[in-house]
Amino acid sequence: MNTTEKLISEIVENARYRMDESTRMIYKSLEHVSEEELWQRPNDSLNSIANLIIHLCGNITQYAISSLGETADIRERDKEFSLKSGYDKAALLFKLSETVGRAQQVMKGASTAQLLKKREVQGYQFSGIGIVMHVVEHYSYHTGQIAFWVKQLKNKDLGFYEGVDLRVKNKLD
Repeated sequence: MNTTEKLISEIVENARYRMDESTRMIYKSLEHVSEEELWQRPNDSLNSIANLIIHLCGNITQYAISSLGETADIRERDKEFSLKSGYDKAALLFKLSETVGRAQQVMKGASTAQLLKKREVQGYQFSGIGIVMHVVEHYSYHTGQIAFWVKQLKNKDLGFYEGVDLRVKNKLD
């Protein structure tokens, strides 16, 4: 494996780790909400937790599975926000896990050429690496919204890093 391939492999592996972290945080967040609260909207300009998860699945599918994976784009973006029911917590988490798992497989299986190739997705031009970065950033962004909304509803710490000392200082080699 040459230096470029090693670098790309490292980017993909770290992206997959970040996606796993977002998935873990969403699962932990949803432990604290009822089925009814999944579909609750704070106001008309904001989305429910369920809509955010459905939106994440649509975006991850369009970017990673369809564009990077070079399959047909079947996304219906407007529907992601207009739904007001239709999934319970278990179905949402299953849909999210399946989507993330498929996207991670596409990322891991993508060749160096696929990860460097420019393509159009959602009207923008991105390389495969750009797509990977978008997916991770977008997933993280909405994970934060979900966590905030749950904290707002429940007035409690979600314990994402329970048992981990985050005050440990960096070690220099």
